[in-house]
Amino acid sequence: MEMERVSSSASTDGSSQSHPSARRRSGAFYKFTQQDLPACKPVLTPASVIATFLLLGIVFIPVGIVCLHASERVVEIVDRYDTECIPEVFRSNKLAYIKDSSIPKNCTRKIRVPNYMKAPIYIYYELDNYYQNHRRYVKSRNEKQLLYGLNQKDISSCQPEEYSNGVPIVPCGLIAWSLFNDTYTFVHDMVELNVNRKNISWESDRDHKYGKHVYPFNFQNGTLIGGGMLDPSIPLSEQEDLIVWMRVAALPKFRKLYGVIEEDLEEGKLLVVQLTNNYNTYSFGGKKKLVLTTSNWLGGKNNFLGISYIVAGSFSILIAIVFSLLHVKNPRPLTDAVYLSTNRKSNAN
Repeated sequence: MEMERVSSSASTDGSSQSHPSARRRSGAFYKFTQQDLPACKPVLTPASVIATFLLLGIVFIPVGIVCLHASERVVEIVDRYDTECIPEVFRSNKLAYIKDSSIPKNCTRKIRVPNYMKAPIYIYYELDNYYQNHRRYVKSRNEKQLLYGLNQKDISSCQPEEYSNGVPIVPCGLIAWSLFNDTYTFVHDMVELNVNRKNISWESDRDHKYGKHVYPFNFQNGTLIGGGMLDPSIPLSEQEDLIVWMRVAALPKFRKLYGVIEEDLEEGKLLVVQLTNNYNTYSFGGKKKLVLTTSNWLGGKNNFLGISYIVAGSFSILIAIVFSLLHVKNPRPLTDAVYLSTNRKSNAN
């Protein structure tokens, strides 16, 4: 009878009193499921939290100041010319001006160099209110045709710019069709500056996305003429204006590289820009700007990174100060069991 009582008690309490080794053998015990794996479990004491926020602030603010100073040292010239380059008689009807091919589109802009600009000086064109990220626009291209040419038969993705006289357009699609075609010439001290327009696109694009034996022999020959033209004797892999344009922008305001001036520009010098105002941004209320900028170890002019670091560091120090005042006013011992929720409920009862 005594053996039966022992066996019955073991059967009833075996689930809670079984040896850990037995549970491991039965497969019911795993370190992962029981959260028994080795792990770093730091105790967030008030002092450690305050010190962490204070350290972040001490690190972030100097980094932000350095980034902001580097950005301010970049010399940037931005000149909007889409309105100024329209003759007075056409200011009230800009579309008539841009669509009339008989009207010359030449324009001269004079820019004063505000500070010494060290070469290389990058030339960008900036477009605003231009949605290159529109779904239909982004899809209107054919990657295989850009690489293999007419060997790619299915160009249905290029709608509505697919064929010209029954032959596939090379390159097809709305992106290529709307190629930017304003041009810029720079004169400094009565001498035309040399603008390097080589290597302005990604090397990976030139080598792997555009064919070395694919020529734009029938581009812009259809009934609907879009933007710029392409030299039919130059393969697509060397048409760097097109390659830069085909890498569509994510935002409606964007800049694309036009070329590089490899000469220094002295402070106060007058730079004469002779441009052709060909590209139609007037039908959709767009803006066109010419941008000249230098660069440094941080890149181009952009104050956002430096301001972000300074703001984040300032908030970290502010939080550290607030936490310090709260800890001094209402100190709490770290291991005091009185502050446990169960104890507060029992004391209240």
